[in-house]
Amino acid sequence: MIVFPLRLGRSVTTTTNLKRQCSLYPCSHYTTNTVDATTIKTGFHPNTSRSNFLLKDLVANGEVSQAHQLFDQMPHRNTYSFNTLISGYVKSGNLTRARGLFDEMNVRTEVSWTILIGGYKQQNQPVDAFKLYAEMCRWGTPPDDVTFVTLLPCCNETLMTEIITQVHSHIIKLGFNYAIEVCNSLLDAYCKTGTLELANRLFIEMPTKDSVTFNTMITGYSNEGLNNQAINLFLEMKHLGLIPSEYTFAAVIRATMGINDVELGYQFHALVIKSNFVWNVFGSNSFLDFYSKHDSIDNAKQLFNEMTFVDCVSYNVIITGLVWAGKLKESLNLFHELQLTSFDRKQFPFATMLSVAANEINLEMGRQIHAQTVITDADSDVKVSNALVDMYARCDRFEEANVIFSALSHKDSVPWTAIVSAYVQKQFYNEALDLFKQMRETYVYGDQATFASTLRASANLTSLSLGKQLHSAMITSGCISNVFCGSSLLDMYAKCGYIREAVQVFDEMPSRNIVTWNAMITGYGQTGDGEATIRTFNELVNSGVKPDSVSLVGVLKGCSHSGLVDEGIAHFASMTQKYKPSIKKEHYASIIDLLCRCGRFNEAEKIMEEMPFDPDEIMLTSVLRACRVKKNLDFAKKVADDLFKMDHLRDAGAYIIMSNIYAELGQWENVSKVKREMKNRGVKKLPAQSWIEINHETHVFTANDRIHPRITEIWDKIDELGKKMENEGYKADTSVILQNVDEDVKLESLKYHSERLAIAFALICTAEGSRIVVMKNLRACVDCHSAIKVISRIVGREIVVRDSNRFHHFRNGQCSCGDYW
Repeated sequence: MIVFPLRLGRSVTTTTNLKRQCSLYPCSHYTTNTVDATTIKTGFHPNTSRSNFLLKDLVANGEVSQAHQLFDQMPHRNTYSFNTLISGYVKSGNLTRARGLFDEMNVRTEVSWTILIGGYKQQNQPVDAFKLYAEMCRWGTPPDDVTFVTLLPCCNETLMTEIITQVHSHIIKLGFNYAIEVCNSLLDAYCKTGTLELANRLFIEMPTKDSVTFNTMITGYSNEGLNNQAINLFLEMKHLGLIPSEYTFAAVIRATMGINDVELGYQFHALVIKSNFVWNVFGSNSFLDFYSKHDSIDNAKQLFNEMTFVDCVSYNVIITGLVWAGKLKESLNLFHELQLTSFDRKQFPFATMLSVAANEINLEMGRQIHAQTVITDADSDVKVSNALVDMYARCDRFEEANVIFSALSHKDSVPWTAIVSAYVQKQFYNEALDLFKQMRETYVYGDQATFASTLRASANLTSLSLGKQLHSAMITSGCISNVFCGSSLLDMYAKCGYIREAVQVFDEMPSRNIVTWNAMITGYGQTGDGEATIRTFNELVNSGVKPDSVSLVGVLKGCSHSGLVDEGIAHFASMTQKYKPSIKKEHYASIIDLLCRCGRFNEAEKIMEEMPFDPDEIMLTSVLRACRVKKNLDFAKKVADDLFKMDHLRDAGAYIIMSNIYAELGQWENVSKVKREMKNRGVKKLPAQSWIEINHETHVFTANDRIHPRITEIWDKIDELGKKMENEGYKADTSVILQNVDEDVKLESLKYHSERLAIAFALICTAEGSRIVVMKNLRACVDCHSAIKVISRIVGREIVVRDSNRFHHFRNGQCSCGDYW
């Protein structure tokens, strides 16, 4: 701690008057008579007096070296000589030489100390400034009002409140608490150090207040987020007839943004225009920022075009606002216009433009901006370097992204999050999780965006153990209340089959946005709980949040998975009649799937003919699958023809379904024909895989698996279950084996389907009564569905299976899908 002793050796008034008369502020245009008069009055040697005035002129002209030469040649030097030369070095930024001269002085006045304190302030060295003030007090030199006005603006958040309060006590003891300039400086110091309670007490106790007083207090409130107090104080200031400055309006508009009151912002803008401050670029930039952040980009553009003066900040704000508003072409045009100005190029909005290149996946644009950042040395800026990492990663140039990332001198959560998020967006989930682990190992713990992105990776990999670890870390870091983190956490639990945990997260969230509601609607839909899906959708509407296209896809899929045809049709109709979101192919795919599942193929076909899109592979494959279930061979052939004519197919799914349709009808020649076409086209059937996470390790199984290290135990468990299942009345449905083979071969093949192997392994390795969650990359067959229902009753456990289409929750011999999937 810095301790400030205070010794009062003489009258403050006398000292101040003497300083003003003879120390630092003589007129630079004195005549010879004036010099002589000063010589007589001060008792200085005539030659010293004349040298001092020459010294002062040299310093005033910036000729500090010549001034020092004159100083060295002076036979008689006094305090004024030292003060003048010290002042010259301070103004030139050479604090070392200034301090050296100061240390040589035998006699120092308050002016000497104040000049050097001002030097430390100028060099942004607040601690040294206050140490010098403490030394001044120990020397017994009383400060004056100029000392305090010079010292107090040095304050910043790094200084302790105790230091300011000690200086405050000196101000009171010396009687400067009645000097408004000193009180304003002290008020500003309290505000800068975040001690608003002391600032407010001083504000109340000040005997007189001016515009600066109110400006300082309003800015302090605004900076600390006390927005209502800032606005109320502004109104009091207006009532007293005090004139606000551009800084006042900037603080007030910031407070208005804090309370998100757009109408109040408009009123303040009108007041600014009425007060003739609209010409000021600082105030105008504040309103540009206000309009840009409140979906009023047209007002921002109009203000920008009407501004008499603009600076680089003006361009930065309007360009960023245009990008947020999605007006990318206009933002690019203004960026090109900015490049023709004479503003400091290093201050250009490179980070914003790099985000445009990243979102547009425009590598060429990103590289051009990168080149400009290198030329202007802007790539050394943290925001720009982080944006470069994000741009290259989003453009699939991970090698370049990693080069820039590795070169960063300081890696906080932002660049880590940028590269993790890019991996997640490109569906490189394992790589994203590896990066997240590396980040934690370097003691960077991430923020809300980091957790949200990593939870997405965890959800898509259905890694519940990692998701739970992230949940714990979010609680520890205080991110759990963030709406985006909460939404991602909810989504993770839902995608991992833990719908009860997802509902608990949803119920405990302090605030929800459209992403939260959509995650909950989709989660219910994936479990096949159509009623809960519709109920949650209605709660969304009643909450005042407007449903978007994702909300309606979620509710349509929920209806489809539950067979709620009338409800699904009603919600599809509401899209154009009530909610009017952007209608996408996913909406049509959902309603067509719903109709086909219920056998209403004519209605589905009519919608397909009228929709503004060509049906894609996903849509037609779902129709083909419904045709198989409903035995509609004619429509299946028509849909299959459209599928097989496509230039590119993701996999052999359509061929397999059509082959199975023919096999179920016993048309083996057509089965062979379809398989030949599939082979000629080069599409391959995806092997069925199921996986389960046990003790933080994922185990993957394929049908008839023989390579798992515990496969013998697994087979024994399946045989044990088989006997119990027979006792429960289970009989295998071999019709799902669409191969022309013996019945015994079919029975043996069914026993060792991948999901059954995974369940058997879980029964061996996990505690009795615990939930079993299995993931599968393809749809479960009818026989496995029946078998797992029986197994759930035998073992007394909940078994959750997520296939490629939805979740199945098996309990006590029943499935949540109601055998409808």
